[in-house]
Amino acid sequence: MKFLDANVFIYAYYKPKRQLNQTEKRMKEQAKSIISDISQGKEEVLITVIHLSEIVNILKHSIPLEQLTRTIRGLFMLDNVKIMGVSKEEYLAATETADELKLEANDALAIDFMKANNINEIYSFDEDFDRVPEVTRLPKP
Repeated sequence: MKFLDANVFIYAYYKPKRQLNQTEKRMKEQAKSIISDISQGKEEVLITVIHLSEIVNILKHSIPLEQLTRTIRGLFMLDNVKIMGVSKEEYLAATETADELKLEANDALAIDFMKANNINEIYSFDEDFDRVPEVTRLPKP
């Protein structure tokens, strides 16, 4: 099982107003491939409701609401996607992890949930995860 960061969906679905460079185009294709593998049941992933909320908050400006709702609802239907709630105590603990690792709170939350679930790989395009030695970020840069 791998952790699924919100930015995978953002890279796959967000429609920027400017032309993408070659690196960004490659990342967009990688993101689409990851989502396709998850949708087909080829990958088991964990994501929190906080990270789902990040997806909604960013993509609501880029894709039609019906498509966004269908995408989020579809994740709940997949047996290979584990969606976990977050208590206020867990989020508070993530702020402490954020201070320790010099990350923003939602990234630290991902790290805390990865540790709690014995996960050491994360699908993410966020290079901040590269600073955490026990975490392997996928796809490889």
